[in-house]
Amino acid sequence: MPYVALVTGASSGFGALTARALADAGHTVYAGIRQTTGRNAPAVADARSYADEHGVDLRTVELDVSSQESVDAAVAEVGRIDVVVHNAGHMVLGPTESFTPEQIAEIYDTNVLSTQRVNRAVLPQMRARRDGLLLWVGSSSTYGGTPPYLGPYFAAKSAMDHLAKSYAVELSRFGIDTALVIPGSFTSGTNHFAHAMHPADTATAEAYDAFYAGLMDDVGKALAALAPADADVREVADAIVRIVDTPKGERPFRTTIDPADDGSERVSDVADAVRAGFYERIGMPDLLTPRS
Repeated sequence: MPYVALVTGASSGFGALTARALADAGHTVYAGIRQTTGRNAPAVADARSYADEHGVDLRTVELDVSSQESVDAAVAEVGRIDVVVHNAGHMVLGPTESFTPEQIAEIYDTNVLSTQRVNRAVLPQMRARRDGLLLWVGSSSTYGGTPPYLGPYFAAKSAMDHLAKSYAVELSRFGIDTALVIPGSFTSGTNHFAHAMHPADTATAEAYDAFYAGLMDDVGKALAALAPADADVREVADAIVRIVDTPKGERPFRTTIDPADDGSERVSDVADAVRAGFYERIGMPDLLTPRS
């Protein structure tokens, strides 16, 4: 059945691809984009052109996930929302020590607090209907290999993963479903690295260069070598569409798309099994499945 979906961070990368894929599947999609009349006006125009050319219901809405006022306004403009795709995120590149606490707070704001703003705006209507889906786009770094110089980003995505797990059980009796999609390292097809935050403390970053010069280039080459030549970021969007189109109660809790195979899926399978076993042991297995 067709749903109304809101995708955050949909100006490019996974978000833009997901918005288009969901629209292609017959859903009404609102691509949440900030600065729609400013620097992201071309992304708005591209979405409009795609909708016209493909005859799909793809719309855009002004959405700055760092502002509760903007989030509330966007949700009010959309109205009924059946699916939220928590995709908005921000990457960092550099030695962890060289980022100021304020920069790390900004990374947590974009990757973690933003989901809380959107949830608080959307969940009242979902709880009232006893239906809905929160779909969180995480990172294989939470359970898989973690190359250096990405520490604040990895920490934030891990925090988001744990927040999603808490929401899953706390919303299940309202009939609201939760799913996590876990992309691995795609070295092309997104703007994660191009738009990454760099350290404000350049002196400390330069001190690391004495021992780690060229490290990020080496990491990038190594990750690219691990991934198969046909790795396609659209696999992430396709997985999201499959999850959305799966009936409530049958959706997989976690889906990993990791072309580099950093070990995330093997570890998360164990972690999720431990989680499920814990709820069995405390006599609350019903919290693992959304109530019909």
